[in-house]
Amino acid sequence: MLTRVDEEVIPILRVEDADVAVRWYELLGFTAQWKHRFEARLPAFVEVARGRIRVFLSEHEDDAFPAALVYLRVHDVDAIAAEFGMCPEEAPWAREIELRDPDGNRLRIGTPVG
Repeated sequence: MLTRVDEEVIPILRVEDADVAVRWYELLGFTAQWKHRFEARLPAFVEVARGRIRVFLSEHEDDAFPAALVYLRVHDVDAIAAEFGMCPEEAPWAREIELRDPDGNRLRIGTPVG
């Protein structure tokens, strides 16, 4: 019998070194949930989460293209911006910043206005 699960979209971001990537995402408040390798010398696949936001980080070359763009909607973009020494920009739909992880993936992070 199948159990009900929440439906969601989880982006997969290409990373060169999952351990380095996890440490960077921890600066944004993410925590590693699990890590998988088929064998010790094969690429890693990791899930990081921040509240209900989940991201997969993959060392597998064919899982994702480098330098992807992901939008994260958060409750307090100002707190994240302060951690990175940035000031959010005002857009009609949100206050936003954009960061790049160590692998060049872009994270646009925003808090809705109004």
